[in-house]
Amino acid sequence: MMIERMRKGMLNMKLLLNGFAALGLGLLTAASASAAEYPIKKPVEQDWSFEGPFGTYDRGQLQRGFKVYREVCASCHSLNLVAFRTLEDLGYSEEQVRALASEYEVQDGPDDAGDMFTRPATPSDYFPAPFENPQQAAASNNGAYPPDLSLMAKARTAERGFPTFVFDIFTQYAEGGVDYVYNLLTGYEEDSHGHEVPPGTYYNPYFLKAASLAMAPPLSDGVVAYEDGAPETVDQYARDVSAFLMWTAEPHMEARKSTGFVVMVFLVLFGGLMYLTKRKIWAEAH
Repeated sequence: MMIERMRKGMLNMKLLLNGFAALGLGLLTAASASAAEYPIKKPVEQDWSFEGPFGTYDRGQLQRGFKVYREVCASCHSLNLVAFRTLEDLGYSEEQVRALASEYEVQDGPDDAGDMFTRPATPSDYFPAPFENPQQAAASNNGAYPPDLSLMAKARTAERGFPTFVFDIFTQYAEGGVDYVYNLLTGYEEDSHGHEVPPGTYYNPYFLKAASLAMAPPLSDGVVAYEDGAPETVDQYARDVSAFLMWTAEPHMEARKSTGFVVMVFLVLFGGLMYLTKRKIWAEAH
C-alpha cells in the first residue's frame, strides 16, 4: 500500500515537472519569437572614432552632438545622470561650463521659511529634466514617456545572434548601443510590408520593441546650425548626437582603455618573468 502511494506520488511529481518544463519551453519559444521579430531590420555597423581597444572620442563631434541634443532632444528627453561640470571633458573651459549651466533653472531648498525655490544651475548640478514628473512627460507626448538618455547608448542594443557574437569577442565590438541609436534616428521610412502601425506612431524597422514608435522623426536637414563647417544633414546630426550619447553613457572610456592596455602589458611581462623563474628553479631538478 505504501509502495503504491509512493509510486503515485512520484508519477504526479513527474507530470508536474513535465508541465513546468513545457510551460518554460513555451515561454522561451515565445520570447525567442518576439526577439526574432523585432527589430525588423538589424542595425548596420558604423565607423566610430572610439571603436576598438585604442579608440578615442572626437571632441569636435561630441560638441556638435551636444548642440543637437540641446536644440532637438532636450525638449523631451532628460540627462539626469550628467553633471554640467563633466562638459569640460568635451573641450569646454570652466568659464564656458559655468555660463552654460547658468542658462538652466534647478530646484533647491528648502529655504529658511521651509519653501522650495529655483535658482540658476551651477557646474556641480545635473541637467534638469524637461518635465516635473513621468506622468507630465507622458501626457505631453501622447501617452509615451520619453526615456532618459544618460545611458541610452549602453542600455539599448539589438541582439546580434550566432555566430556574430562570437566574432564580437575577438573584435571587442562594444558599439551595439550607439549603432542602434544612429540607425533608429535615420531609419524612419514608409511601411511597405503591411505592418501594424497604430495611429499617432511612426514606422521604424530598427525599433527594438515594435514596428513603430511614438517619437516622430526628430531630425531634418538644416535644423541645427554648425559653426565648424560640418554637413548639416540628418546623417551627420544622427552620427554626432549618437557619439555624444556614447560619451554620456561611458565618459571614462578612454581612461578605461588606457588602463586596460597597461594591465595587459604588465600581465605579459609578469607571465614571462614567471616562466623564466620556473625554468631557473627547476633546471637542475631530476
